Amino acid sequence: MGATIVEKILAKASDKKNVSPGDKVWAKVDLVSMRDFGGPNVILKYEQEFGDDPVFDPDRVVITFDLHIPPRQIKEANNQKLCREFAKKKGVKIFDINNGIGQHTLLEHGYIKPWSVVVGTDSHMNLLGVAGSFATGVGITDIVTAMRYGILWYRVPETVKINIEGRLKEMVTPKDVILYIVGELGADGLSYKSVEFDGSFIKNLGLDGRITLTSMVTEMDGKIGFIEPNKEIINFLREKTNNIETIKPDKDAEYSETLEFNIDNLEPMISCPHSPDNVKPVREVEGTEINQVFIGSCTNGRIEDLRTAAKILKNKKISKNCRMIITPATMNVFKQALDEGLLRIFTEAGAVVTNPSCALCTIGHPGVLAEGDVTLSTSNRNYPGKIGKGGSIYLVSPATAAASALYGEIKDPTRLKG
Repeated sequence: MGATIVEKILAKASDKKNVSPGDKVWAKVDLVSMRDFGGPNVILKYEQEFGDDPVFDPDRVVITFDLHIPPRQIKEANNQKLCREFAKKKGVKIFDINNGIGQHTLLEHGYIKPWSVVVGTDSHMNLLGVAGSFATGVGITDIVTAMRYGILWYRVPETVKINIEGRLKEMVTPKDVILYIVGELGADGLSYKSVEFDGSFIKNLGLDGRITLTSMVTEMDGKIGFIEPNKEIINFLREKTNNIETIKPDKDAEYSETLEFNIDNLEPMISCPHSPDNVKPVREVEGTEINQVFIGSCTNGRIEDLRTAAKILKNKKISKNCRMIITPATMNVFKQALDEGLLRIFTEAGAVVTNPSCALCTIGHPGVLAEGDVTLSTSNRNYPGKIGKGGSIYLVSPATAAASALYGEIKDPTRLKG
């Protein structure tokens, strides 16, 4: 019997010929990552448990700042200082406040490779499955253990295969695809499952769209999402990592379930308050008044997302009744948007463009909601209180977000005129 992608990775990492779903293994960890949120607690726990002992490999421990950058509170500044001091003491790499979202930064700087096992303090580490890495968010104790010993305990997940066939209509995006799937499968539809996305739609999908899909596996309680690389992904990884060995499942791999989706007739979708799986077609809530629009996050802060928004906003003004905040995922994306003139389009439309960060994925950033405010967000979660007590969040694509900003109400982007 053949093996799925996650089975191949965990077998190799645990020095076993093969593993099966449900097996418990100790796997070698290739990279340990922590961020300015959660990282300080990891450091305090590490020093409590191991004192001045070195980490297992300074070249394979990384700290990323992406949540509170630059810090706005003394506590946040002190936490980042603690991280900087730890990095200097242990000789580990730190990406400071001028980089952007951690997972994207690691990917862009060549830290993520196929066949690797990666752990971090972010629940959306699993978006790195786009590079063939078994990357997961874990708790403080697991991070500390991995950082000291370079190994971690895993239960091998079952794998679900999701085939997506068809072509998207204009103004319908990969975000609409994954929102639709989340709505169909539910918030617990992939509990502790590995996912392999496949099908004609997937094979031609670029890096940015793939990140959008894999970043929302978490919203179905999935463990990791993988996509077999196409030529674009292989070229990207080769450029960033110099040398790669791609990974794909065996033809006779066994899946716990195979799901089929056709997107030929898919329309723009929206996740309504207060759960990511409360998904409907945008047209069903069209006309709902909104107060704010956010484009960014680890799900939709890439250059393709910004291009989509700019195409809609060019030579137009957002509604005087609506605020708009746009946050590129990384400084590399920011620079590319600057070179392409996208930032000028956004600012002339009336939007606020911020420095790269996680931004309005959670509370504590410029743009939190007042009680009763309604926002459209291209992020991945819309739970109560996520970016302000008493506010409501709808999850949408960059196209729906930009179109709605023009009207100050939810707008189906396929119905735009002019």
